[in-house]
Order: sequence, then C-alpha cells, then structure tokens
Amino acid sequence: MARRLRLPTLAAAVALCVAGCAGGTPQAATAFSPTFTYSYHRDVVTDWDPATSYSNELIVLQNVYESLTRYDPATRAVKPQLATSWASSADGRTWTFHLRRGVRFHDGAPVTAQAAKAAIERTVAAQGGAAYIWDAVSSIDTPDPATLVFHLSYAAPMDVIASSDYGAYIYDTTPPGVKPGALKNWLEAGHDTGTGPYTVAAWNQGQEAEVTLNASTGYWAGWSGRHYRQIVFNHTPDVTTAWQTMETGEVNFVAQLNPELFKEATHFRSLATQATPSLQNMIAFFNTAAGPLKDVRLRQAVQNAINYDGLLAALHGSVGPAQGLIPSGLPGNDPSLTRHQNLSLARKQLAEAGYGPGGKHLTLNLTYAQGDDAQQLLVTLLSSDLQGLNITLDARPMQWNAQWAQAKFADPAHRQDILLMYWYADYASAYGWFINLFHSAQPVSFNLSYLDDPVVDREIDAIPQLTATDPAAARANYALLQRQLLEQHAAAAPLFVNTYQRVYASGITGYRDNPAYPDVVFVYDLEPSP
Repeated sequence: MARRLRLPTLAAAVALCVAGCAGGTPQAATAFSPTFTYSYHRDVVTDWDPATSYSNELIVLQNVYESLTRYDPATRAVKPQLATSWASSADGRTWTFHLRRGVRFHDGAPVTAQAAKAAIERTVAAQGGAAYIWDAVSSIDTPDPATLVFHLSYAAPMDVIASSDYGAYIYDTTPPGVKPGALKNWLEAGHDTGTGPYTVAAWNQGQEAEVTLNASTGYWAGWSGRHYRQIVFNHTPDVTTAWQTMETGEVNFVAQLNPELFKEATHFRSLATQATPSLQNMIAFFNTAAGPLKDVRLRQAVQNAINYDGLLAALHGSVGPAQGLIPSGLPGNDPSLTRHQNLSLARKQLAEAGYGPGGKHLTLNLTYAQGDDAQQLLVTLLSSDLQGLNITLDARPMQWNAQWAQAKFADPAHRQDILLMYWYADYASAYGWFINLFHSAQPVSFNLSYLDDPVVDREIDAIPQLTATDPAAARANYALLQRQLLEQHAAAAPLFVNTYQRVYASGITGYRDNPAYPDVVFVYDLEPSP
C-alpha cells in the first residue's frame, strides 16, 4: 500500500539499461500496438473515488485525474500541471495558484477555481485516504475563475503538497445526470470526472484484464504526435505468468519481476529494463493490542530474529537495506537504524518472557501478499529462524483486501500477530509514515500495529509546523520518533526498501520511473514505436 512537510530532497538516481545483448534469442513482439498493456501483480482497483482512493488504483487514477502540480525527481521540485504558476506569502501561510485556462473535465464542464475548491473540500470532508495532506488549510478563496488562494493555519509547502500521489486530484463534484449525494456510488461503479489524458472505458472486477482506459479526445494538452490511445491494466498475480506475457509480447510493461527473471530480461534485444531506487519499503507490523505480541519483549525478540542481511542477499539487488522507517532520499532517514539479526539477544528476550528454547512454545500468525516473491522469501527465512527459537510461524498468503479486512476486525484478538505491508510517500516527505502508520486512530485504518501512545501522537502532530519553521528540530523529532517506535515500543520492523525493476518493450521511448508516484506509468508521456 501507500502513504506519507518539507521541501523535497528526493534521491532520484536512476540506472537505465536498454537490453541489446548478443546472448539470448529475441522473442518478444516489437510491432507497434495502439494499446499500452500493463501487467500488475495485485488487484488493480479497490476504490474509484478520487477523494478516498489510497491503494493500488494509483496506477490507473494518475492517468485519469490530475493535480495542481506534479513532482519531478530530476529537478527535485514540482512542475506545473493544472496550475501554471503559484506563489506564497513571506510567512508561508498564504498560497496563490493560477489555473491553466481552457481545461475541461471529461464530462465537458470547465475547470474553474470554484470547481477545484469544491473537489478539495469534498476530499477533506470525506476524511479518507490522504485527506490529511490538506490539514494546514483553514480556508480557500476564489477571487476569479482562474485563481485559488489557500489560507493556512500554519506554514506548509502547498506546492509540494498539491503534487501528492493521493488526495490532491481535481475532479468535477457535480457531473451531469448525477444526483446530489449520489456521486460516491456513481464513481465506485467505475465512472470518472477527471481532466487527465485518459478516461475509464471498462472495469471488469475480478478479471485478468481488469481496467481499460481510452484516450480523452478533449484532453487539454492535445493528441498531436505519437501517443498510446488505450491502456489495459492486467491483474497477473503470478510472476512467472507475468514474465511469459512479457516475453511473448502480450503485454508491454511489467511492474515487477523477481531478480532472476529481471536478469533474464536483459538478454532480450526487444525488451528494455530499468532499475530505480524507490521510496517504498516493506514493514512488518506487530499486534501491540492483543495476542502474544502484546508483550513488548516478544516483539523485540522477533525483531532480532529477522535475518535482514540474508534477506537482502537472497533478493539479489532488487531491494536495499531499511535504514529505519524512512527511505534514503527523504529528510529523517537514519543509517544508524539499520538492523542486523541477533539470535542470542532474541533468545534472552524470549527467556525473560518465559518462551524460547527450554521455555513455552509460541505460535504466531502472519499474513502476507499472495504472489509476492520477496514476502514469500522473508516468510521462509523467518519461519526457519523462529523454529530454532521454539516458535511456530503460521504464515498465510492472502489478497490485500482480505488481509486488510482481518487487520481491522473489531476484536483485536482476531487480527494478525504480524502483518507485512509496503508503504510509500504520499508526497516528498516522511510525514506520512508516522501520521498514517503510528498515530492512534479509531476506527483502524493503516495504523496496523494498533499503537495508542499520546506521547507519540503529540510528537507526530508537531511535525508539519516544525518542518516549515524549524527543519533541524523536525529532523530531531523524526530521529526521536523512530527510536521510540522501533526500539522502545518495537511496534514494527522495517525490512527493506524496494528497488523498482521494470521491464518493457524496447520500442517505447520516454519512459522514466518517478518514485514519488509508485508503480505509475504516465502513459501519455510515452512515444510508442512506429
């Protein structure tokens, strides 16, 4: 999954390798198809509403909807999208955005400042997904149809916030023919009210070809030159199947393969590969509210039992080390928080709690993503190490929606002891890791360790204003929070940071991974081969 105030310092090192090797027999199709076919390993859509969307459908919605700005990793700054220019007051508490003229929603209605304000206010009122990104906004003025003025209760970088991968979409809140109060249900049926280059043509929930987008003929940037006119998003949970469809040319983009298949892809002249350090990390969340892991000593023991270095080695360059909760390239990253396995300390902590070799037997249940090779490997390594500590790991691969449903059971005793989940930035800031994952919340959302500590809550709440007024204090706060969460509370264990390994047809030009929008391909920017 996802999520994530300070001006960005995103590391955007991108290593590009276009395969042109002599070894290997080219098999993948190179002929131009007007359809861009994207193979994805998880359910593609869980929420169609741009106000509350906060999951895998990012890869679809970023091609359908647009925000005021978009983050550019090459310049480490935002660039214009629906806004053409912006400025802030000296104190950072008033921001004025000037909108691009002549833009229309897919339903034909003009994009005005009043319409943009209505979209943002609806997102805030829904209080779902990434609505928190607008927390600093106290009011919005629209002095003319092309001007938005944000008045903030505290200084915040609104130009960066407005580029968020979730929660920043501008959409029509009053599409023709949709009755007031019915917009949510209308959207969830697979309709859209965006401004982006593509519009939803079909949604086949549960099918392999899950989502189809067609070109929006009235797109403000136009369709001169060569562009894909259709996008098909395939749900292909099995990585071998995904590779086979890439190899034979049935699809022309695969989001992630295992390291062995990625290496094999480099031997095909008809395929290109790209590896990019990401802002996405894998975290194991421990149930601090119920079950055996309510005992902090057992949580600490599991942390120490994890073979972090063995996992990195086995994944052959497809991941990097976790340095605390915050990936490298964001303020607050702390290399000193890199963990290593310590079985002797794990035995000591288990013994103190009455478990481990010579003590009581312990069974822990864990859920992880079906079809994710990295998570499967972690489970295999951890099961072996825990077995030597007199612990049985009952690990179950599940689809994400099923895992999340279990994690949000009203009775904490019915939740997982350990849940594996990916997280990534909403925008170029580490704030989302804390406000979403570790701030107390009822009902449960993504705070899947169920930690409820008012001291931690106060420190998290202080981050946005500190970021704008005292960056050094904000960094110190990040350091303190991470040690509280990972050492004192042992609420989670950061496992690794993903390296995105993409494979796509070599005839495609213009592709560049943007880690600020995980797994998103901005298909309009691509130029297909003739």
